[in-house]
Amino acid sequence: MRPVKSEPLRSDALRNRRRILEVAWDVLTEHPDASITSIARRAHVGQGTFYRHFPSREALILEVYRYEVQQVAESADRLLATRSPDRALREWLDRLSCYAMTKAGLAEAMRKATCARGSLAGVGHDSVRSAVETLLAANHEAGTVSRDIGADDLLLAIAGLWQIDPDGDWEARARRLLDLVVEGLLASAPRGPACETCGEPAAARAAGPDRGATGDEDHATNGR
Repeated sequence: MRPVKSEPLRSDALRNRRRILEVAWDVLTEHPDASITSIARRAHVGQGTFYRHFPSREALILEVYRYEVQQVAESADRLLATRSPDRALREWLDRLSCYAMTKAGLAEAMRKATCARGSLAGVGHDSVRSAVETLLAANHEAGTVSRDIGADDLLLAIAGLWQIDPDGDWEARARRLLDLVVEGLLASAPRGPACETCGEPAAARAAGPDRGATGDEDHATNGR
């Protein structure tokens, strides 16, 4: 008997899982009461495949939430690869704000799927915190943000994002809040002696030029 090749099946399973999560995000954001059958149909998978990945509606919704947070968190490294640290930080915060507002549309589905109050607390927090630590470390190294400022400080400073009404002019309000936060962060940068050749402060020299943007990195992951 010829051996079964399992690797393509694992690849297919991963693609199916990712497709289900992406479709579920879109569908549940617009229609919190959408059935599992309708989500599976739009994802082009059978219900058997669906239930192998997500045994219950609650499991699906919690994983959608976690998956989208992870996508935002992982974009930090990609931004740092193509931007200066200060620019990468600002663009990542813009993505986080977009996610926060988009997630509001999923709130009703999450409430209905979860009976215990607060059971969603902390979902995805570790990945967001890790992304903030990565971005701050790059800015500490570049001299664009004071080393006295840590992840807890920044997370506390941007907590106001979750107080913005997603049904109002949230983009303008989020932009003003993040302008205030980022300007404060950059103002904390150590100011060393100016360069005798170029006249720039040490922090400005350390940050270097913006390396520019590429392709799909210009838009927020969750701005669907």
